[in-house]
Amino acid sequence: MKKRFFIVLPWFFASVWVSAQDNFSRGEELFMRNNPAEASVYLESAVSENPMHIKAFLYLGIAYEQTDRTDEAITVYRQVLGRAGELTANIANNLGNAFFKKGSFSDSESLYTQALEANRNYAPAYLGRANARIQRGALQEAVTDYEQYLQMEPRSPQRGTIERLIAYIKAEAFEAERKRLVAEEVARLEAERRQRLLDEVSASLQGAAGASQGLSTGAENVEGYEGEFELE
Repeated sequence: MKKRFFIVLPWFFASVWVSAQDNFSRGEELFMRNNPAEASVYLESAVSENPMHIKAFLYLGIAYEQTDRTDEAITVYRQVLGRAGELTANIANNLGNAFFKKGSFSDSESLYTQALEANRNYAPAYLGRANARIQRGALQEAVTDYEQYLQMEPRSPQRGTIERLIAYIKAEAFEAERKRLVAEEVARLEAERRQRLLDEVSASLQGAAGASQGLSTGAENVEGYEGEFELE
């Protein structure tokens, strides 16, 4: 009886593994054929049967994103982010994309950074982080990421758009700096003008207050008396 048990058990796990592989293969095929809705059905079975199949989770998350099931994609990516191994950069980047889609730009920026910590050469994360930084107004940091992305992907189909955006940001920064310097100079000149005015008024008042005065001829003088003193 025990012998049968040990014979059946490996067969059982082998059959489960084969089933998971079949579901993944079918899901991957449909995914590659740009049929994410049907692919997700098989990929869901694949990850259920084999929770260690990281690529199945990756494809399932993308399939969910492509069918506007963003919250489900986030759940899938989160399930495997901590154990994604060599696919950590991919998973973190895709999770960042999902949060970006929901408008959570700070979260998406953090995840793009996590992707780059896992793989400094993962170019899509530089582009994603640059876009997130644009959304939260960190323009100079965004330019740095855009330039790094173009250095890594010189033939990117988005190169023209990115270069125009970089040029616009730099021009705006230059104009803002010019205006700041002009405003500072105007403020300095105005402060000098006011100080001169105050100095002139102060000098004028001091001149009036410090003028020398003659002997007073007012009530302090002894009154004269004409007539005789009478002693009683």
